[in-house]
Amino acid sequence: MYDPYLDTTLCSNQPDIGSYWQAATPTSIDYPALKRDISCDTVIIGAGYTGLNCGYELAKVHQRDVVVLDALQPGWGCSGRNGGFVLRGTGRLGLAQLASKFGLETARVFHREYGAAILRVNQLIERGNIACQPQPGGYYKLTHKAGMAKSLAQQAAFLNQHFDYPVQFLDKAQLRHQVVNHQQADAALYFPDCYGLNPLALAHGYARMATEAGASLYGQSPVISFKRLPAGFEVITRQAVITARNLVLATNAYTAKGLYPAINNSCLPVLSSVIVTEPLNASQLQQLNWQQNSIMMDTRMLKYYYRLLPDNRVLFGGRGAIKGKDAADPIYPRRLLAALKHCFAGLEHLTYQYQWSGWVGVSYDDLPRVVAAEPNLFYAAGYCGSGLSFSALAGERLAQLVAGKTLPALPIYQSMLPGFPMSAWRRQGQQMFYQWGRFKDHFL
Repeated sequence: MYDPYLDTTLCSNQPDIGSYWQAATPTSIDYPALKRDISCDTVIIGAGYTGLNCGYELAKVHQRDVVVLDALQPGWGCSGRNGGFVLRGTGRLGLAQLASKFGLETARVFHREYGAAILRVNQLIERGNIACQPQPGGYYKLTHKAGMAKSLAQQAAFLNQHFDYPVQFLDKAQLRHQVVNHQQADAALYFPDCYGLNPLALAHGYARMATEAGASLYGQSPVISFKRLPAGFEVITRQAVITARNLVLATNAYTAKGLYPAINNSCLPVLSSVIVTEPLNASQLQQLNWQQNSIMMDTRMLKYYYRLLPDNRVLFGGRGAIKGKDAADPIYPRRLLAALKHCFAGLEHLTYQYQWSGWVGVSYDDLPRVVAAEPNLFYAAGYCGSGLSFSALAGERLAQLVAGKTLPALPIYQSMLPGFPMSAWRRQGQQMFYQWGRFKDHFL
């Protein structure tokens, strides 16, 4: 499997992902490779949610001549591999942590920005008539062991009081009666404006909207390198050279080693693994009492996330291998299946039919950045595995930066990603973090 921590190029002949989303999503347009030298106003590297939204916005709103390049096809990276969780937030810091770090007023601006991200996704789905199977039902944050209910109740009170966010606390009886018969959780928080969808279908919809708006989109065009010119940039692919005034890097965790060291040294690519089970039968569904197609995530340091899909399969995800070469090791889907069965009774004989992995970009300070890193060079990265909704807004914010607009006064728009200390040892640090996380989740 491609490993951006080690590989200097993302080649266009990658193995099949084998995901549920590929099987459940109609075949999209096959965007051709760029095979001739061209010039444009702005070139965007990466056709995931961020790059496609940036291209759409630049073409439609700012009337720019924009080219979007992808090493494979739109949504091939994490945009087409994630769990499909539309969440109000990004990074790893909650609103209470943001308030402690930056002050309550700045945290409120974050909250409004996160709300704008969900609104943008909703509007684009409607505007583009994107058939991505949205499943309204909210998001439940579940305790993973006893004794954490009080903390969740305090979080609900804090969010309602200071952010006017109608988060609801559910005790164990309410959770089992109204939501799902969970064997571990004894409380939950309910976030009403979040939901699940088909992430690959969403990426395909964004790609169609970007091209209809006037953006030129090329697949199978991995970027080998780029260099600065007196009046812009020269971007080199295997078969073409693109000359542009502006350059946008929308590669996040899939940024090849050495492509742009400012991202390479400050965004750690971390594997998230996912399984999707066979469809649950009527007896299993009755025992689970899974009453809504809501999305769920627990309070672990190394979180599990899961949802009931429209065809009654369970999607269950969590951390995977450290290195790309180990991503296909069957130990990781087996661990996820065992964790799923530990959460819910009556699934002893359940098997999984799909399993895959994808890279997420983790930042050192647990927050993403959307910035002008250099004159006429822009990037967005570091969503920490929570970027489905925010990346759509990040694409819009990148377009605004290219157009010379001022962004909201938030730290994530005012500084670059901080580098990791001793960045050459990040993977060793990641292994230690995983060991500590497993200990903490089990014993503390």
